[in-house]
Amino acid sequence: MSFCIGKDRLTNGAKILETNDRGALLELDKEGAGILIPEFLSRKERYFIFKVKVLEEHSVSMNLLIYGEDPAEPVMNIRFGILPKLETQMCIDRTWFEGNVLFPENLAGDLKIVCHGRRIAQEEITRVELSSLQAFHNQKIVLTDLDFVKEAPEVNLTDEKLVDAFGQNKRKEWKEKIHSEEELKEKMNCQLAEQGKPFPFADWSKYGGWTRKKLTEGTGFFSRIKEDNGKWWLVDPLGYAFLSIGPDCVGPEIDCRIDGLEKNLDWLPSEDDSDYGVFFQSQHVIPGRRRNFKSFSYSKANLYRVWGEKWKENWRPMIVGQLKAHGMNTLGNWSSDELFGTTEIPYVTSLPEFPTTKQNIFRDFPDVFNEEYEETAKKNAQELAPRANDPWMIGYFLRNEPSWAFVDNLVLADETLYNPARTSCKEKLIARMEEKYQSIDALNKAWNTDFVSFADLYRPQKEISKRSDAAKEDMRAFSRDMLRRYVEIPARACRAVDQNHMILGMRWAWISDPDLVEGWENFDVFSINCYAVDPTSAIQNIVDLGVDLPVMIGEFHFGALDAGLPATGLEGVLSQRDRGIAYRHYCEKAAAHPNGVGCHYFQCYDQFVLGRFDGENYNIGLFDICSQPYPDMMEQIKLCSSEIYEVADGQKEPCEEKADSIPMIAY
Repeated sequence: MSFCIGKDRLTNGAKILETNDRGALLELDKEGAGILIPEFLSRKERYFIFKVKVLEEHSVSMNLLIYGEDPAEPVMNIRFGILPKLETQMCIDRTWFEGNVLFPENLAGDLKIVCHGRRIAQEEITRVELSSLQAFHNQKIVLTDLDFVKEAPEVNLTDEKLVDAFGQNKRKEWKEKIHSEEELKEKMNCQLAEQGKPFPFADWSKYGGWTRKKLTEGTGFFSRIKEDNGKWWLVDPLGYAFLSIGPDCVGPEIDCRIDGLEKNLDWLPSEDDSDYGVFFQSQHVIPGRRRNFKSFSYSKANLYRVWGEKWKENWRPMIVGQLKAHGMNTLGNWSSDELFGTTEIPYVTSLPEFPTTKQNIFRDFPDVFNEEYEETAKKNAQELAPRANDPWMIGYFLRNEPSWAFVDNLVLADETLYNPARTSCKEKLIARMEEKYQSIDALNKAWNTDFVSFADLYRPQKEISKRSDAAKEDMRAFSRDMLRRYVEIPARACRAVDQNHMILGMRWAWISDPDLVEGWENFDVFSINCYAVDPTSAIQNIVDLGVDLPVMIGEFHFGALDAGLPATGLEGVLSQRDRGIAYRHYCEKAAAHPNGVGCHYFQCYDQFVLGRFDGENYNIGLFDICSQPYPDMMEQIKLCSSEIYEVADGQKEPCEEKADSIPMIAY
């Protein structure tokens, strides 16, 4: 039996506009508002379920906020997105509160779900709120059928057609929207005609370096150098100053997840179709999951519509020509390896697989003191060998956004002792404490504990670092050792295979703890992903933590709502032109910093209106699903590229014009 929504549930800023025995129509204040769910304190069922329908033209971002003893700050925040004007079924699994999963499974029709924060036990919960995020206007939603159940519900979506034959939003019109196959062919053939041209700036080398600043004689590979004035530069193979500018994910594959959504599509071929069947993909099949992943690439299908079997050989020079024409000199991470060595544009790549162990410490943090970690590091590093002599490769990242590091101020040694497994890290930690304290009485005195023997530490212990200052110091010190091995072992293995290319770091989502920079000396470039209006403070924070390296931004973006997608991504602006202004401001601020050497925009193409593999559906591309550029944005990108070297060299001030921002719609 679903429970009612009355005024006693409302948080500040929430209004009931209509109500019935299933739920209510709510208006939520633009600062964020929602309802209380006190049943979380008394009900024991595994799943909290409800249906929600957004009455706006765009998606809505919501949080389930779980509070502990601090009434002001939630311990855990489960963020998720809701499609506009479509009743969808939400299902919150209380096992997520254990903190072991960052990106849980979403149901068909739902968008991305992210579990931020720390684990919280049932008995520690004091309050739970279902609330909207800050928005640029008040928002209306319909909430119905709220309940706690033992079994996950079935999903029954409407039959309404939401996506047209080209993979575009069927329910919306915008300037660049394609309406016919003839129109698509005409526009793509015009774009293809621009291929083969060099960079549009006379003072750029063939690699996109700045010929007005010769830094070395050139090694034949990309490198880095620090000038006497403290300014870091990358150096192209000819010895010229180089800033790495370009989009991530330069590939024809736009991941359009369709399982459970087939009836909402205007057109979907059969999987055995002789022309289009190859554009289906099935992966991420995980035992116990309610959905088995299936996608169809509308972007590839659109290319095939235009050029048939020659679509791939035409796409490659077309996309590279478009990027170079706007002054972009790098293929960012996750770009198609079919472009590497077949087109004359520099690129970065990643170690295909970061070393793992069968037993992890927390989320994806491996047992770094286990010999298995060193063995897999050596094995995985061999994947670098085929490109070890490619002069167009700038370097490689070791990995991207480790999920364990999404917890602010995480103490890895605490997680080692909390994990019930007898890991090599745990054995090493306990041995080190025995060596330091000699007796359990001495450890108990220092840690304010009452263990009978050191063997007690093999049983799960919660948050030892909070027991005393000495315990905190011991846990932090061992955590730093774990981090150093986490970085040093794969870096050393990679250098043994490839001595020609730079190691570009870990692409941290953010510096969630000061110790995260531990082991930076093993990199040639330090990398972070930084979603902000201006990356200056994020770069400076790395420098202030003692890192003496050039810094590369692996991801940033800006999105708007005036095209076909219903969400902005992690930084929202008003229009496509504002996206370009924001891009220029961001990149020039990064270039002006003494340590800034590059920005990679996430991403080349828009995401799918109903969501990619995990449910993201953001207007963040330079191009849409029909390979059409956003001209108002691209104009600003080219202007940025035309002056960015002078900005980096201190000859020009960075762009101070800022875009009109709106609160993000992202999950």
